[in-house]
Amino acid sequence: MKAIVCKAFGPVEDLVLEEVPDPVPGPGQLVIDVHAAGVNFPDGLTVRGAYQVKPPRPFTPGNEVAGVVSALGDGVAGFALGQRVVATCSLGGFAQKVAVDAAAALTIPEEMDFATASGFMLVYGTSLHALAGRGRMREGETLLVLGAAGGVGLAAVEIGAALGARVIAAASSDEKLALAKAHGASVGINYATADLKAELKRLVPEGVDVAYDPVGGGLTEAAVRGLAWRGRLLVVGFAAGDIPKLPLNLLLLREAEAIGVFWGSFIQRYPAEHARNVAQLMAWYNEGKVRPHIGARFPLSQTRDALALVMGRGALGKVVIEPQP
Repeated sequence: MKAIVCKAFGPVEDLVLEEVPDPVPGPGQLVIDVHAAGVNFPDGLTVRGAYQVKPPRPFTPGNEVAGVVSALGDGVAGFALGQRVVATCSLGGFAQKVAVDAAAALTIPEEMDFATASGFMLVYGTSLHALAGRGRMREGETLLVLGAAGGVGLAAVEIGAALGARVIAAASSDEKLALAKAHGASVGINYATADLKAELKRLVPEGVDVAYDPVGGGLTEAAVRGLAWRGRLLVVGFAAGDIPKLPLNLLLLREAEAIGVFWGSFIQRYPAEHARNVAQLMAWYNEGKVRPHIGARFPLSQTRDALALVMGRGALGKVVIEPQP
């Protein structure tokens, strides 16, 4: 089969497309013929060697796939050959086939296509865990979403709206804000042309209850300054490339909280709670309350371009790789 291979940590341009052996399922595993693989910011960080987990080289990046079961390992129950599934995997997704733990796979609803499924679990799972679990988002509260047109950002906009929040989308272009508004945001702030702190003070003098931050950099402090009394900052990621340093008196003066969100560890530690979140997300999908926006599709041979688009913060919604010929 064909797979993308990272031989040494470095820029995504160094990735290569190679023929590698087909995976063989171990006990409790299944092999998926990958029809679509979601591209996420941590994929690029892993390739660069800048993520929390640094795998041994060589490796194939990609941690979110959808496709068809083509082989079953010993002890696997509840799955059949030819079944349509979506799965999370620590590595290996940017390939024509991948072996995953059966516990990490779910059946895809008939009405959900492969591209949509591959762009669903990580960003929506992260955002629901962040907003409802860590942020304790309640109906009627105000939510600020930074990077509101990216994968996790757009998911947070939709989930915030589904939870009954007033959603303020913040992004770097009017095109991105238009997309966020089409997915449930009430108002938008273009932080490339306006001062985020000043706009928040104008739009929400009392402050926002929750700030969802997958961006980091200089925007984080502005978001914290815009928090309401007992507001919550959700630390989701650092797409800007800089990990911000906060004056802690900003939290003290508002009795505010800065809360870390690490979905990958959460699903391993609390599988029952994760299962409840998945059930809620699927119910919302069936009701039309959440609908992944696939902004770009790439063949496996153009994985480097797909990653560059995501890492350059140019994506609108989800970027998907389609490995099958």
